[in-house]
Amino acid sequence: MQNTHLEHPCDSILTGDLRVLDWFSDPDSIISTKIDGSPSIVWGTNPANGKFFVGTKAVFNKKKIRIAHSHREIDKFYEGRVADILHLCFKYLPRTETIIQGDWIGAGASDTYRPNTLTYIFPEFISHDIIVSPHTVYSGGNDLREVDAYPLVLDLPSTQNCLFIQPEVELNPHREDLADVAAFARQMSTLCDFVSAHKATQIKKAINACIREGKPIDEDEIAEKCECDINLLRLWKLVASMKNDLFSFIEETDDIACMIGNEFVCHEGYVITNQFGTFKVVDREVFSAANFNLEKTWC
Repeated sequence: MQNTHLEHPCDSILTGDLRVLDWFSDPDSIISTKIDGSPSIVWGTNPANGKFFVGTKAVFNKKKIRIAHSHREIDKFYEGRVADILHLCFKYLPRTETIIQGDWIGAGASDTYRPNTLTYIFPEFISHDIIVSPHTVYSGGNDLREVDAYPLVLDLPSTQNCLFIQPEVELNPHREDLADVAAFARQMSTLCDFVSAHKATQIKKAINACIREGKPIDEDEIAEKCECDINLLRLWKLVASMKNDLFSFIEETDDIACMIGNEFVCHEGYVITNQFGTFKVVDREVFSAANFNLEKTWC
């Protein structure tokens, strides 16, 4: 698949792409835990020159490419906190022939880290120099702008200096109840007027505004504001309820505690991939609202 932004399942149907209805119940699905790290780090061997590199997602830029093959190039392309993190990554990440993307968790010498919105509490003190949560591998092409992205399904071995965090999670393959709801949603879709990608972006902004403000998502209000079919918003809410039901089929098996403020919560979410696509499963009313509003004082 191309290196694209992961979509929420319910948001994907706004333009009439109904593959997600089959995605919900496909038993041949791969699931991984979505870690709330920051920034996103990309590293590996550059296929264009055979050199090891580090960077952010800016390594995939079409024009202003920022691929750092040395500490000097890190300082050339990046600054501040991001540059400091990339210097540590360039020093301590194990060299690999592949290209990998992961989320920065922090430097060692603690058991508690808050790289972004969530605070992670590990069961033991971490002495590694860096902690990274890898999630994506890239292959194909002779240039970083040509590579394709795939979910990382293998556990990367940690080293003395680098701890890789890949929390274990299981997805129950028997999700026939969701298939029944999906059949109804498909019937409901015949009554909807779908929208362009531009209009879908406008609708998603209106929905996110409700989540940010802690307001119920009112389909009448959004349909009027965005000048779209109210049946489309009703379908969106049905698919959103399917996503919420999907959580009951997911079981976390790791021992990393997560907190937002002073409250214990589940992980940020999950990424599920099968033949019908790759989507993120996030509790938007809990995590997304906090992500919108919580003051970011990283440590």
